[in-house]
Amino acid sequence: MPVVREEKPIVTVFGASGFLGRHVVRALAKRGWRIRAACRRPDLAAYLQPLGGLGQIMPMQANLRYRASVDRAVSGSDAVVNLVGILAPAGRQTYAAVQAFGARAVAEAAAAAGISRLVHVSAIGADAASGSAYARTKAAGEAAVFDVIPDAVVMRPSVIFGPEDQFINRFGELSMMSPVLPLIGGGLTRLQPVFVGDVAEAIARAVDGEIAGGRIYELGGPEVLTFRAILERLLAETGRRRRLLTIPFGLASLLARLTAWMPGAPLTPDQVELLKAGSVVSAPAAGEGRTLEAFGIPPTSLGAMLPEYAVRFRPHGQYDRDNATA
Repeated sequence: MPVVREEKPIVTVFGASGFLGRHVVRALAKRGWRIRAACRRPDLAAYLQPLGGLGQIMPMQANLRYRASVDRAVSGSDAVVNLVGILAPAGRQTYAAVQAFGARAVAEAAAAAGISRLVHVSAIGADAASGSAYARTKAAGEAAVFDVIPDAVVMRPSVIFGPEDQFINRFGELSMMSPVLPLIGGGLTRLQPVFVGDVAEAIARAVDGEIAGGRIYELGGPEVLTFRAILERLLAETGRRRRLLTIPFGLASLLARLTAWMPGAPLTPDQVELLKAGSVVSAPAAGEGRTLEAFGIPPTSLGAMLPEYAVRFRPHGQYDRDNATA
């Protein structure tokens, strides 16, 4: 008798080549999904393929600003994940184009293809009335997703940390070059850092249909920390002494406007607005169980993971005397 091969389900992951994307791809691959790693530059996503079996992960070109490419990416899929977001606009990659128009394009393409399982990643602080364009367009993206697919799963993570993040690593690198680290607004902004592996696992479980759709889940770690406390932990872990310099929000906004034109500007006016608001799981989400607890995932603390990837910021890296083992 001929051998009948069971076809594994296909999931299209938009933004698969990014920081969160690589961890989502790994989590989905472990669960047996065949993955279309959809991104603007598929040549930069080839590194994802060893995360799965032979032929399990396939990079594919797609740009959320071009609907035809989105339709092609979701055609024949069983589920869709949208991770695409930007921290700062660049050229035609504006907040509105990527986080609002793009979110609707993905949802409409999925609906047109008969796909009802959509996981959309937003951010804590998404608010249509926010002074931040980032937060407003995140909210617009959520509304668009639910308008098209009411049973979609929307996730709002807090600041995500992990080995390849642009949060801890950015300040770790700065601590190696500068005797001063900036504290915007005095470092009083409250954050609830969440581990990238926990967020990726939550997304994978949502794709598997393990939680209820039509809801917004807020993902935060086990601790609420001020920005100052996080930098102090980083400095303690790396054994560096650096002055923490308070920069009032008003001055930070002015400096951000003056340097916003620079490629790779360290801070934008919009990011200053986000720092004013903070990023902490809301009381309603916690009270209604719309957190990592809904996924059965014990949150990983910053302290548990920081030693593993902050070691390179120590004066002598992994060979630092304090890290030596007998």
